[in-house]
Amino acid sequence: MEDRYYATGRRKEAIAKVWIQPGEGKMTVNNRDLGGYFGRKTAEMIVRQPLILTDTLNSFDIVATVLGGGLSGQAGALRLGISRALLVFNSELRPTLKKAGFLTRDSREVERKKYGRAGARKRFQFSKR
Repeated sequence: MEDRYYATGRRKEAIAKVWIQPGEGKMTVNNRDLGGYFGRKTAEMIVRQPLILTDTLNSFDIVATVLGGGLSGQAGALRLGISRALLVFNSELRPTLKKAGFLTRDSREVERKKYGRAGARKRFQFSKR
């Protein structure tokens, strides 16, 4: 078996475990192809960004396991995981990926709902009388 490089990516509640190995650019997410899993072009675009930036789109086969969260969070987690795995493969890609912001974990989380309120910040409708 050829060399495999592993990394983990997280975003919101989603966690992506990513393995990359030299190949012809095949991407598998949870045993399904990338397009079949996400079903939306924006999510696919987000996932491919680090590969396009580093000119390695058709150089690696990617196998990923994603769990938790929604499709948007999973796409973000996958992007971070792929970026980190590329660093394990070649640390000289760091300045390129860092400048694009692909190595920074997006730490924004959903704000919790407060008691006595309709949501995290929303109030119930005010009635004067």
